[in-house]
Amino acid sequence: MAIPTQRLGCAANFPPPPTFSPAAAKHKSNSLALASLRSAADQVKPLKWAVRVAEQQLQPKSEVQRLVDFLYEDLPHLFDDQGIDPSAYDSRVKFRDPITKHDTISGYLFNITMLKKLFIPNFHLHSVKQTGPYEITTRWTMVMKFVLLPWKPELVFTGTSVMGINPENMKFCSHVDYWDSIKNNDYFSVEGLVDVAKQLWIYKTPDLETPRYRVLKRTANYEVRKYDPFIVVETNGDKLSGSTGFNSVAGYIFGKNSAAEKIPMTTPVFTQALNSEISKVSIQIVLPSDKDINSLPAPNEAEISIRKVEEGIAAVSKFSGKPDEDIVRAKENILRQNLVSDGLRAKEGCLLARYNDPGRTWSFTMRNEVLIWLEEFMLD
Repeated sequence: MAIPTQRLGCAANFPPPPTFSPAAAKHKSNSLALASLRSAADQVKPLKWAVRVAEQQLQPKSEVQRLVDFLYEDLPHLFDDQGIDPSAYDSRVKFRDPITKHDTISGYLFNITMLKKLFIPNFHLHSVKQTGPYEITTRWTMVMKFVLLPWKPELVFTGTSVMGINPENMKFCSHVDYWDSIKNNDYFSVEGLVDVAKQLWIYKTPDLETPRYRVLKRTANYEVRKYDPFIVVETNGDKLSGSTGFNSVAGYIFGKNSAAEKIPMTTPVFTQALNSEISKVSIQIVLPSDKDINSLPAPNEAEISIRKVEEGIAAVSKFSGKPDEDIVRAKENILRQNLVSDGLRAKEGCLLARYNDPGRTWSFTMRNEVLIWLEEFMLD
C-alpha cells in the first residue's frame, strides 16, 4: 500500500528531477544515433526491430530508476558489517513502522544497530519498484531471533516499505514499513505490539537439520513458505496424528538398510494425507540435505520407499500442544478457510509436521505445523 509522500514531510507537486550536463550530452549523442538508425530503417524494413532494441538500450535511466537499482544493491547489507550507505538519505529522513519511529538519519541508523544487538536479523529483499513520481516501494522478509530470551524465539515479519524521495537532492526523505500480519500499521499500533508479543511464545525446536525454506509472506493466520527440494524416507501410516510406521522409517536411518549406514536424524517428522478423506496416509522422515537420492542405501523392508519432494510453496499454520486428530483436522480446516478468504488455491491433502519427541517435551512448548501445498502464489 503506497502513501502520499507529503504525509511524511516530502514536498508535493515537484518539478521533474534535474538533468545533469554529462547525461544530457550522452542523450544528445544517443538521439543522433537513433536518428541514423531510423533513416536506415525507412530504407530497409528488417532494420525496424533493431531500432526498437536500440531505443530501449540507449534511453537514459531516470534518476528514480537509478535509486531502484541502488536499493537492490544496498538493502541486502542492512544488517551485515558493511551496512547501508547513509549518504543516500536526507539528514531529516522520517522512519516509521507500527511500533518505532525516528526523524533523523542518526536515529534510523541507531534503530538498525539496536536490532543487530538484540536479535540475529536475517533480511531478504524480494523486489524494488517505482510506485510514484518520487516514491519507491520494496517488498521484504525479515527473520529475527531474540537472543535475550533463553529459548531464542524466532520472529518473522514480511511486508513493504514505501520510500519517499526528496526531488531537490534525490535522496530518501521517508521510509514507512507496512507489515502483512496486521491491519493497523500507523504508529503507535497496539495490534503491532501484540503481534510481536505473540511471536515470543516458547516453541521448542530441536537443534537438528530441517527442510530448507524461505518465508515469502506472513499474515495474521499463516505463513507462506517456499521449500527447497528435499528427500524423505516413508511408509504407510494410519492417521495424521498417528505414529504407525514410524519405527520402520526410523529403523532405516538407524542402520536397517542395505549398507547398514547410520544417517543423522532430522526434524520434523511428517505425516501426509493425500486426500481430504485421509484414506491414504504416509509417515515420513526427512533425510539430510547432503544426501543424494541416487547414492542412498536401499531399504531392507519392501514397505519403505525413498522419494524426492520437489520444491514448492506451502501455507503453514503453527501451533503448540499435543496434536491429536481432532485438533489437527480443525487446524487444517481453519487454514483452508483462510486461504479461500485470501484468494489462494490450495492443493488436496495436507501434512502434519511434528518437531518434538512427545515423551521428552512439555506439551505447551511443542512445535507443530499444518502444511497445505498451494497451486500457485505470487507476491504483490
